[in-house]
Amino acid sequence: MRIGVESGLWTTGEVERALPLVTVLEVSGAVMSWTLDEQSTPQIEFTDASRADWLWRVVGERGHVAVAAVTDGPTDSAVAIELDGIDVDTESVEIPRRLALGHWLRRWWPAGVGEGIPALDLPLLDAEIAILTSAAEIFFTDDTIDSGVAELLSPHAAALTEHVRSGDPRVVEMVRRCVDLVEEVGIGDPAHRSEWAELSALAAHMDALDTPPRGHQDDYALAAGSGSAPRTDAIAAGTDTIRWGGVPAGIFDAAEDTVDWYVRADPAATVIVAAAVVPGADPAGIDVSVRAAGVSGSAVLGSDGQAHVPLVDIDGEPMNDDRAWSHDWSSTSVTVGVPVEETRETRDRVRAFARRRLGVPGPDAFLAEILAAEADY
Repeated sequence: MRIGVESGLWTTGEVERALPLVTVLEVSGAVMSWTLDEQSTPQIEFTDASRADWLWRVVGERGHVAVAAVTDGPTDSAVAIELDGIDVDTESVEIPRRLALGHWLRRWWPAGVGEGIPALDLPLLDAEIAILTSAAEIFFTDDTIDSGVAELLSPHAAALTEHVRSGDPRVVEMVRRCVDLVEEVGIGDPAHRSEWAELSALAAHMDALDTPPRGHQDDYALAAGSGSAPRTDAIAAGTDTIRWGGVPAGIFDAAEDTVDWYVRADPAATVIVAAAVVPGADPAGIDVSVRAAGVSGSAVLGSDGQAHVPLVDIDGEPMNDDRAWSHDWSSTSVTVGVPVEETRETRDRVRAFARRRLGVPGPDAFLAEILAAEADY
């Protein structure tokens, strides 16, 4: 095993650096990372190796001692070191790997109508992630970003109650395990605590169906695009794509070209932007900016995914319709959220990964993925 210093931290291994292509899990004293679509050992970045009490399970006792000795040294002049005969036991990190994948599904799953990728049921996904988190407790000897079980489960009692009433035995069994977890870790919010008590009573007396029901398209459907009709009052019009890394998870359709824009033929020559939003999501307050050959403007989206963006030139002079008709709009770009570097190739790679998981759910598939794959599309 090779260990060196990267960004000021002792680090083993290498992974893909583009965020949508890496799964990440913060454990006690370290951050584990895997390349999304490759079978590989994790990269381990040690934030505090003295807290990584789990390390001996991953690299053996001799490896733990060796890593502790290396990471106790300074990082400013460190060089990479080869620890001969020491390797990561991939089986020992299988639960953390799957847990990292679960958190990736929460953040990056590319649901989109245009791409034919259904959304995943978040309450079911969070429920299974909570169960995995409990199973990985040896990696969480103190609190980390990813160690919270109650935080995952607390808001979902009502949704899980509806799932239990469907009678799917896989769901019932998983919810029963979550009920046991809640009894162990507790729920702080009194309203949610009451909902979990009701769910506990229901799950205890629920007779599961002999065969699981199939999902239905309506259960998982997304809105088909931004809803913008062809314009007859447009000076110019076009589309752009949302960069996933610049927006919150679960708000926007993850297909390409889901942002419509047009320059309205009125005295102010305002740019109307409409982004395709996942049903039930609220994009209100998310920034949107427009740039087009020396003019620019910014605004925020409303709950309907639309924004009216006034434009000014580099001198701060407002755009008007006379100038708009003669302006070159061919380079117009629309940014929703914060600007990030992200390529279409990266997004295509993620979508291909999602399609493979839906097409042939593997042994590491989450129930939310399986139910989405079983739905009739």
